[in-house]
Amino acid sequence: MFLNLGTRVGGWGLGALFLLQATHLNAQGVVRGNVRDRQGDAIAGASVVVRGTTLSTRTDRAGRFRLPTVPAGSVRIQVGAIGYARVDTTVSLTGGDSTTVELTLSFAPLALPPVDIISNKVPHFGDRPATSVAQVTEQDLDRRAVATVDEAIEHTPGIQFVNGQINIRGSTGYVQGLNSRVLMTVDGVPMNQGDRGGINWDLLAVDDIQSVEILKGAGSSLYGSAAFGGVVNLTTRDIPTGSHTQARLTGGLYGEPPHTVWQFRDEQALHGSADVSASHGNDVLGGRISGGFRHSDGYREQDERDHGHVAGKGWWQPAVNMRVDVSGSWAVDRYDVPLSWCNRGECDDRGQVYQPYMIDTAEAGARTDSRKGYLAAQVRRTVSPKFAWVARGSWLRTHFTDVRRSASEFSVGDRFGAEVRVESHPDSSRTAVVGAEGTMSDVTSDIFGVHSQSEFAAYGQSDQRVGPLGVSGGARLDFMAVDGGSLTAFISPRIGVTIPTDRRARDGGVLRASVGRGFRAPTMAERFVRTVALGFQIVPNPTLRPEQAWSFELGHISPPLFGFMRIDAAAFWTDARDLIEPQVLLIPPDTVVIQLQNVVRARLAGIDASIIAAPIPQRLIATLGYTYLSTSRRLSGDSTSGPLAFRPRHLLTLGADYTLGALGVGADFRYASRPESVELEGFVDSRRVAMNVLDLRGSWRRGPVEIRFLAANVLNYVYNLVPETLAPVRTATLTAVWSH
Repeated sequence: MFLNLGTRVGGWGLGALFLLQATHLNAQGVVRGNVRDRQGDAIAGASVVVRGTTLSTRTDRAGRFRLPTVPAGSVRIQVGAIGYARVDTTVSLTGGDSTTVELTLSFAPLALPPVDIISNKVPHFGDRPATSVAQVTEQDLDRRAVATVDEAIEHTPGIQFVNGQINIRGSTGYVQGLNSRVLMTVDGVPMNQGDRGGINWDLLAVDDIQSVEILKGAGSSLYGSAAFGGVVNLTTRDIPTGSHTQARLTGGLYGEPPHTVWQFRDEQALHGSADVSASHGNDVLGGRISGGFRHSDGYREQDERDHGHVAGKGWWQPAVNMRVDVSGSWAVDRYDVPLSWCNRGECDDRGQVYQPYMIDTAEAGARTDSRKGYLAAQVRRTVSPKFAWVARGSWLRTHFTDVRRSASEFSVGDRFGAEVRVESHPDSSRTAVVGAEGTMSDVTSDIFGVHSQSEFAAYGQSDQRVGPLGVSGGARLDFMAVDGGSLTAFISPRIGVTIPTDRRARDGGVLRASVGRGFRAPTMAERFVRTVALGFQIVPNPTLRPEQAWSFELGHISPPLFGFMRIDAAAFWTDARDLIEPQVLLIPPDTVVIQLQNVVRARLAGIDASIIAAPIPQRLIATLGYTYLSTSRRLSGDSTSGPLAFRPRHLLTLGADYTLGALGVGADFRYASRPESVELEGFVDSRRVAMNVLDLRGSWRRGPVEIRFLAANVLNYVYNLVPETLAPVRTATLTAVWSH
């Protein structure tokens, strides 16, 4: 009898629950729409948000969008895209109904980016972040005709790549292949290598990426380790409704070294690639697959490179308030390695002190075979318009084999990750996010050994508007263990404030200030590496401690000035402790080794400023970026100080684009002053100069066909960013894209 009664009560409870849920869903509708410009062209990647809720989406390449679970009644929908003025509209819905809206955006090159996601993991429409955020749009990726996404990111003010390693305001410097003080994520999923902690910028093809967001400054309060100096998030393309295909062919050639005595081959060096993609989607599910191949003869001796990749993405909406996303990629590389240039007597030096485009013959045949890939899945459930939860899991694998004459080295690294996050919008002025994240990395290697590292974290952040002020604050608690040992805990708080300086204008000026703590756990490669470099043994140091820093910023973005320009400037200061750097040790009686140690306390301070100007609206847009960086380092137990290695004091970027109908032309100039110091000076050839690089580009579009041209380093300027490794010579590239 009691069992029967319990069954009835349980049945009534479940029935009531389903009835309430059905009533709730019946009180919602679907908003579909199209977003276009004044000429009627579709705007891809526009953000569409229901104000004060967790409901948001982006338009596909055809400018279409779909918002399910919109509450019945009158709702306020906001739409914006970079380079366009935002639009607010009100839509009326009845329960279970759907409606379609046509939205037109006006060209406004000085409009502020409409949505910020990277600074707090949830979309914030129209609110300015308290920390500097830069964006690389789909248009930036297209018009620069780049082969990998880092080639577009390096044009962002305050950012420099040093032989593939990213520096945001001087955060990383350069240590060959062992770490990054910047975290890369793909659709919010961390993608730094599990063994070395570095970043594979060719993990995804450029055509698979829709946009890039860059957080400048410590991001550990939400993202944990590796976000010491910033975060770079790659947003992959969503899958549009209908069937779509795209093909991209690229071909080009390398120039010759600027001096005849440096030339080393008779034939023309070429490079080229081919990429294809296809997708199909409807209101319930969609899928996309892409693949391609790249080959380069290289611009130096022993510099050939082959790269192949395949990627896929899919989504499924099993219920009106739930969406499942899956994605993955796999890439294979085989490239020759010109380890360092040839010094006198190491090759056919032709009487020169050094031959920068030739190699030491003792290193002939050096190459690297590399494989990397990832799988990620995410479930998002909108419980109500003001409450949602997200769960995701991921796996990243990297596998390399370095083939050298003396020995071969290999490493296989895996990184498994999981995260659960809850998002809440109690009202239109408040947003809160809390979550938990776990990561397990392992490595099997003949130079790093067999090890594992586990990380567990909980985090929370709240953003609230108090009168005119925007206030954000949060913290993250991380626990780490290596090889199942004792736990190390680290807490990373952050607080920020924004103040509008002109409340009457939608895109008026904004003051911002923030302070946050960043940290980076040593990678397993840094702890356990045992190899030979520069003729010295590198020995392990399992006792390495996490790096830590406090990062401060005070910035201002101006309202439009003189009707055609806007300025964004920030002063920043980072005080870092326990930075990990290589140290030369003497082991009595006469053995010299290199070991990575926590030896440096450092300060990085400077100014990061950018200007965007549109003197001829819809025709001419120009940008200028300048970063001044002052650094100092002090070794433990040493009162003397000096500048940090591989950090130029001055960075300058200039860009301009002119459009006339189907034609477009542009130019980019980058300058970096000569770094004041390099690592292990005295053991390497430390000759170095400033960087002066000019790129020219052009494009033509008609219907489904687009032709792009890029001439990189047109002045054929000779420079190096790291010892004994010259940067690329003049390179010409022609790209043809067909879309359907």
